[in-house]
Amino acid sequence: MNLHLESYPKGTTGAASSGRRIEHMQVGRRFGMFPQATASQDGVDSQIQVWCSNDYLGMGQNPRVAEAMKAAIDNHGVGSGGSRNIGGTNQFHVLLEAELADLHGKEAALIFASGYTANDGALTVLAGTPKDTIVFSDARNHASIIDGIRHSGAEKYIYRHNDVAHLEELLAAAPADRPKLIAMESVHSMLGDIAPVAEISELASRYGATTYIDEVHAVGMYGPQGAGIAAREGLADKFTVVMGTLGKGYGVMGGYITGPAALIDTVRTLSRSFIFTTSLPPAIAAGALESVRHLRASEAERTALSENARLLHRLLGEAGIPCLSTDSHIVSALVGDSEACRRASEMLLDRHGIYVQSIASPDVPAGEELLRITPSPVHDPKDVENLAHVLGGIWKELDIATASDRHGA
Repeated sequence: MNLHLESYPKGTTGAASSGRRIEHMQVGRRFGMFPQATASQDGVDSQIQVWCSNDYLGMGQNPRVAEAMKAAIDNHGVGSGGSRNIGGTNQFHVLLEAELADLHGKEAALIFASGYTANDGALTVLAGTPKDTIVFSDARNHASIIDGIRHSGAEKYIYRHNDVAHLEELLAAAPADRPKLIAMESVHSMLGDIAPVAEISELASRYGATTYIDEVHAVGMYGPQGAGIAAREGLADKFTVVMGTLGKGYGVMGGYITGPAALIDTVRTLSRSFIFTTSLPPAIAAGALESVRHLRASEAERTALSENARLLHRLLGEAGIPCLSTDSHIVSALVGDSEACRRASEMLLDRHGIYVQSIASPDVPAGEELLRITPSPVHDPKDVENLAHVLGGIWKELDIATASDRHGA
């Protein structure tokens, strides 16, 4: 059988469109020493400092989390043994779901193998039930949200990113008797800006819409006990379904949804990405449970994260380096050119041992290429100052537009 392999693009879609193949650098994180790590490329190892990890709070290195996982392996082995419906439900799955439901003040929770499968699986069901539901989706929503809505077959309307006026215009034009669902992210994964949750919740109430808020880049890091942006604003009860991940702020892996028991049971019963996959290993669930419990009780990680993010935003601003938003811990330095962005990333790594992955299409639109920097509690403030200093030098060397250039000053 001839598969015509020469016709297949090399790397990802974005890599093919730029004529380059995606290469995955091996990053060897060393327990207890993060953000220090070992990078392996072409058989050569080098020591680096990681500045683009989604382990936002360093919980993937937390000793209590590690010990919980080791104990679970000693007691239960490494795998779950099956899907949740067929022999693969462990006590840690049940305890974790109860903990997450309590964290968000919801009746029930359901955990998935990843944040992607949580969004895809949940929205495929929720947007398609009842069948005449109309979905209103933010234009910058994550691919997993887009895919879930697409797989539901529901009629959908896209509102401009965080544009409340446009959302209201679309809601007002929709038939009053049709069920409505608003899907959005609280903290955007690339822009780092925060959605106007109060205004959106008010619109949902006015037009009788169900709300689905993705708090992937917020849980663990914002709000009381790390419950997210909606909780920080005192609006958690205004959002029907709160979705989150266990692989970012909590440092492990997995995704989840929380909400009314009836909705969660519907997803549990109908979601293909929940039903037809092996459940999380008990050790993963045990580690996630310990991480959630730790961050519900500790403010130290959130405080240090906030201080480092504010410091980096300030220093980059003083250097004239434009950031897409200063709302959150995601510090996205706008380069605006694919080649310059790649070069800046390479220079940081080759000259200074600083690893910041360049972000280009399809992750962001062409012209919005950026360096997505994520300072964490485990970075020293002096490291933050050093990063800002060397990045300022690279910015000048590559003649990348500064904030004043972009505003015509």
